[in-house]
Amino acid sequence: MGRKIKVLIAKPGLDGHDVGAKVVVRALADAGFEVLYTGLHQTPETIAAEARDEDVDVIGLSILSGSHIPLCRKLKELLAGDGLDEKLWIVGGNIPAQDREALNEIGVDGVFPTGTDLDEIANFIREKVA
Repeated sequence: MGRKIKVLIAKPGLDGHDVGAKVVVRALADAGFEVLYTGLHQTPETIAAEARDEDVDVIGLSILSGSHIPLCRKLKELLAGDGLDEKLWIVGGNIPAQDREALNEIGVDGVFPTGTDLDEIANFIREKVA
């Protein structure tokens, strides 16, 4: 049996609603992943540093504030600077359908809007992380 896939779940920006993030954290832990949750109000800098320091396989953001595109642009710069731009990167929350393509162009690998089945997220991670 190999090591567990390590997933970082972060809440960037000023969004103070983290119930959904906590549900995802619990579901991924129950699915057998090692999950680190950063808590509320994280900056892109702290998320990138945590991802680097913890050597995670997956970086997941939960964003409900509508600031997903600028936050992801900034995080992309930081991940690239730390050599982490090859890590699997997922974003969930209030993500309008018209913004999914822009997020993919930034480098986000998977977008999971509010209401996504939790097994879908776990299965996506398993398929993408070898």
